[in-house]
Amino acid sequence: MDLSSAFRITAARRPGALAIVDGALRRTFSEWEGDIRAVAGGLARLGLKEGDHLLLVVKNRYEMATLYWACHALGVIFTPINWRSSAADVAYCLENSGATALAFEGVSETSAREAAGRHPDALNLIAVADASADGATAFSTLADGPALPALLARNAQDTCMMLYTSGTTGRPKGVPRSHANEMAASVSQIAHNRYVFGDSAIGVMPLYHTMGVRVLLAAALLNGTFVCLPTYDPDQLMTLVARERISTMFLVPTLYFDILRHPRFGGFDRSSLTRIGYAGMTMTTALTEEILAAFRPELFVNYYGSSEIYTFAFCDHLDRKPGCAGRAGLNQQIRVVRASATATVGPDDVVPAGESGEIIASLSSPEAFRGYWHRPEADAKALRGGWYFTGDLGAFDEDGELYVLGRVDDMIVSGGENIHAEEVEDALARCDLVSSVAVVGVPDDRMGQKVVAFVEPASSDASPEALDRFCAESGLARFKRPRAYVLVEAIPRSPVGKILRRELRAGNYRAWTSGHG
Repeated sequence: MDLSSAFRITAARRPGALAIVDGALRRTFSEWEGDIRAVAGGLARLGLKEGDHLLLVVKNRYEMATLYWACHALGVIFTPINWRSSAADVAYCLENSGATALAFEGVSETSAREAAGRHPDALNLIAVADASADGATAFSTLADGPALPALLARNAQDTCMMLYTSGTTGRPKGVPRSHANEMAASVSQIAHNRYVFGDSAIGVMPLYHTMGVRVLLAAALLNGTFVCLPTYDPDQLMTLVARERISTMFLVPTLYFDILRHPRFGGFDRSSLTRIGYAGMTMTTALTEEILAAFRPELFVNYYGSSEIYTFAFCDHLDRKPGCAGRAGLNQQIRVVRASATATVGPDDVVPAGESGEIIASLSSPEAFRGYWHRPEADAKALRGGWYFTGDLGAFDEDGELYVLGRVDDMIVSGGENIHAEEVEDALARCDLVSSVAVVGVPDDRMGQKVVAFVEPASSDASPEALDRFCAESGLARFKRPRAYVLVEAIPRSPVGKILRRELRAGNYRAWTSGHG
């Protein structure tokens, strides 16, 4: 099954069901299918054809979601990137992907046009929303000619989308995904999160991220409603949840953290939300407990996966095991092998239960990609013996369930002891003086590395001394306790909320000036 055929089948099943909401715009599946065919016809008139890449620097809008489906109908490879990308980033992705067209909106117009000006080949420019149509084709005019007669079937093994990894080191890597990969991943999303026909979803996770695409696709397959939220704002998100009676929510932990601390959170009607989940990063025990108490969901899932292979594992009993990633998901096997900075470790170098190592996942999953886009060196590092080496540290507990402990690169070795940054963060997150925390290892002549905690204070009473007292009383082993505490105004994060520990190591932060920092 390819994605174009999947949408056509969905639209035929319940043509009058509400498919997408973007502000005042509302489209049923029948109406949206007509829009998609019209936009696909416009893309074809621009010269886009099967196998071409359309690079998009656009927020979660009706136009972005429509271009997603229109690309599938034409066999064009939907290639979204962060709408905050610099001109250099856009230029790199244009060159790397070989894109023949570039879509942008007002907020990304300057960087997109600058990147296009550097590009040696002619590009079709598509102006979305408030972007200027000068020298570009306005999205609104794409539908001004003959529409595609139908949403055409495609080869399920063809590449339909390419996501770029966030690029924690060096340039981002392209992750090509086939129609079959995407269908399998979406079935997993639906099954593990127990979505049902007619479910509505808040479209806040960006569509350049695997979580955002998964929410869009799962909603469409189930004749559900995808409610666009172009710019994340906790007030607007909860307003939409109440107004649209949204039933499912799938976010990174950072967004839950913000929502719970919104001054009007208690006044929002959230009774429609029955199934919620998170992915993208680990969640502290304290935040897990807060979410369970505040939302009281029927189901709360930790979904562990990646852009390369969407599903690794899932846990649906976080009330009993906060932070647990659970067991392998559908069509998947996972192992924990000896962690090494080199590619000499094989998939059979398994460590005993309770011992930490690198998590690996089977490439035999129908969700698994076939390799990075033009990056053989990255393939050699990550793909070995039929397994994908995730770069994540983890361990199985006595029940055979997985806990993710951080990144292999973030392991702190202090005085010969292995210390997991996220275990220390989990302890400090319970302190009332802490709003947010990130722990890193910094070079130390005596210890090799020392544990340093960077803290966003929640109170003017926060001080290194008070934080150290809390750690001493928390039960955290002495050798794991931070040797230094740095109070900062904001912990640097990626656009989807992941802590950027490399920025802290490099000193790219501002000291907190409202108190002891």
